[in-house]
Order: sequence, then C-alpha cells, then structure tokens
Amino acid sequence: MNSRERFLEVMSFNRDVRSLKWEFGFWGENLTRWYAEGLPKVLGTNIPTRLTTVNASVYTPAWTHEWRKGRTYLEQYYDEREQEIPLPKGIAVWGGGLYWPSQGFPLGLDVMNYFGFDKSTAQVPVEQVFWPMFEPVVHEDAEAYVIYSDVDGVKRRYQKDEGVIPAALEWPISDWDSWNQIKAERLRLDQVRQRFPANWAEWAAAYKARDYPLAVGGYPCGFFGTLVHLIGYENVFLKYYDAPDLIHDILDHFTTLWFAIWEEILADVEVDCCHIWEDMSSTKGVMISKKIFNAFMAPCYRRVTDFLKGKGVRTILVDTDGNCEALIPWLLDVGVTGLYPMEVSAGMDVVQARKQYPQLQLMGGIPKYDMALGRPRIDEFLEPVGWLLEQGGYVPFGDHLISPGVSWEQFKYYRERLNEMIDSRGRV
Repeated sequence: MNSRERFLEVMSFNRDVRSLKWEFGFWGENLTRWYAEGLPKVLGTNIPTRLTTVNASVYTPAWTHEWRKGRTYLEQYYDEREQEIPLPKGIAVWGGGLYWPSQGFPLGLDVMNYFGFDKSTAQVPVEQVFWPMFEPVVHEDAEAYVIYSDVDGVKRRYQKDEGVIPAALEWPISDWDSWNQIKAERLRLDQVRQRFPANWAEWAAAYKARDYPLAVGGYPCGFFGTLVHLIGYENVFLKYYDAPDLIHDILDHFTTLWFAIWEEILADVEVDCCHIWEDMSSTKGVMISKKIFNAFMAPCYRRVTDFLKGKGVRTILVDTDGNCEALIPWLLDVGVTGLYPMEVSAGMDVVQARKQYPQLQLMGGIPKYDMALGRPRIDEFLEPVGWLLEQGGYVPFGDHLISPGVSWEQFKYYRERLNEMIDSRGRV
C-alpha cells in the first residue's frame, strides 16, 4: 500500500490499515545537532531556493540571503531548485506530516529515510495567493539583521544569528485603498490560468500515477490565517469592529478566487485533501469569539467545504496551534473533518478529543518537549497512542516542531517505539 492509498484509508477510519509514519517537523538546530550525534547524512537537507509560489516560497529570501551576498535574487538562484545551505537554527524542517513545498522550508529527508517514513503530502505548484508575486527587495542589510520585503508584500526583519522566522513590520493591506489596489493588480479572477506553471500538463500527467497524497490550500490560506498574514494580528482584531465590510470583502474575494483556482486544478487531477492554515489559538484558548467566527469565517468555511466535498475531496484539515478545544465543535459544524497538531503543552488532550468527537480526524498530540525527559517519560506518553491507533483516523506525531533540547538518542528511541506501535496496529 503506497502513501496515498494509506492516507485515504486512515482518514476514512479503516482500522485494518496501519497509520502513517510522519512527523510534523524539526528545527534546523535539531538537524545540525542530530547529524553531529549520529544521524547518517545521506540525502542532505537542501533548502528550496527557486521562487515558485507565495505558499512555497514565502520567507525563502531570508533563509538564502547570505548565500551569495551582493548579487540579486535572480542572479543567485535563477533556475536552481534547491541548494545545500547551512541550516538556520530557527528554520522549520518538515517531517512528512504537512504538505511540501511550504514557506521555503526543506524536507528532513535523512530523518524520514532513517525511520522509513511514508512519503510526504505534496502541495500543488499553483499560485493561490498573489499573481504576480511581489519582487523581493532588501531595504537594510545590517550586521545582525536584514530588513526586506517578501514575495507576499510583507516587510520583514530577519535576525541573522537567531535564524528564526522573520518578524513582520508592515503589511500590504491596511485599508480599502490598499486592498482595492492589490485586488485589481494581483487577485484578478480573469487570470486564473496564468497562476499555473507553464509545464502544468507534465505535473498533471505525473499526478495521475502518484503514490503520495496531493493537497490544495496550505499556508497562508485560511479565513483567519490569510487576514493576519496580510494585515497583522492586532490590525485584524480591530478591523473586525472598525471595518467589518472590508474584512467581509477580503474573505469573500479570496474564497471566490480559491474556488476558481481549485476548479481548474480539479478538472485535471484528483486531490486528496485541503489544508487550511489558521493559527487562531494561543496557549490560553481561541483568539476570537464564536460571534466573530460565525459572522466572518463560518459562511466562507461552509462554501469551501461544500464545494470541496462536492468535488470528491473528503479530507479538510485545519492547522492551528495552541489550545483549540473550543474550536472543535465550531469547525465540525462548518464541514471541517480534521485538526492538527493538537499541542499538549497548550492543554490539548488528543485522547479526550477522540472520545468526545469520534468522527474527527486527528494528527499530532504527542508532547514534543517531554521527549527530552528520557525513556521512562517517553514510554509513559506513548502508552495511550496504542488506543488511539485502534480507533482509526489518527496519525501520531509530535505536537509541533520537535524541541532543540531533544537529543538524537532520545528522538531515536521515541520514534522507533512509535513505529513499532504503528506497525502492530493494522494488518496492511
């Protein structure tokens, strides 16, 4: 059974099929440490460098800024798909549990290969945000940081030593004038086919014989996520009250645009899932009220989930960090089918969620920080995973990027034990 078939069966709650072997991901600091502590370096961890779509390439100019200093982006990377570049400490390295490519992050191929992971979900190479993308521009290149404008039009500050995800300073949408300009220049509904790569026919032909899941959506596509990505968290919270018509227009237009894009994609290939990025929870709970959810987000969710399910896409997953317990019934009510990464450190209990919502697809839910506490604690937190696997509809992995404090031996013990549990459940 290949990874695509396995994904479809697991998400359909087929208990005869073993779950997928994936991780959410790791920090660049993890990989550097693990290579030094014994992880065999066979395939390497290359950073994608070619700018393809906002979904795939946002943050890429930051990760690659120092690679060939003094040359323009096109001079550095024209027609180069990826490069072996020293990993920044704070870059995410995907472990198969999310779609790829995304956010300029590499795949942890050596970790995936070592533990026999299933193939990662792929994201379609079609522009789902701005077409054309913004041209990256460096505004200030200091010793400790670089300030630049990214492919999504967001002005960001990247701290070189820390190497973490760049912090937003200014956003491309601030009012009706900026929104109307972007809508007219980069979100036109009559240019949908221009968002597709020139060799789309080759992609579509290859997808017909694929052995891995294929996704639409993904970061930063969401009904809260896209707003905060392009407007800023605090600004969005204020505009819900000060400019509700603007928020409604933005959400309505993006929803209509995604319909148009996905309609074209689905005419050529079968898609296995949709990922919706929100990050609308903190460690203390949901950042928005149910009233705001119902007024602004629920109508868009219902349109999207009805559309996708009508096209045969049965798995619609929401990615939100933090404590999202209150969100679960809201999301189920609007047609969402699954949730991840279920952060234990924020108070999420994946066992309780399964008992309360047996129809909810779940991924994650394993406490990443506790792996550093050693084998007895690993054995303890893995114990309920066996029961969860028997219920179906569950992919176990760390509840976000694995902590840099976890050694290679600790992660190796945890992952080998988890693989044994996965293999022992399911006949195929």
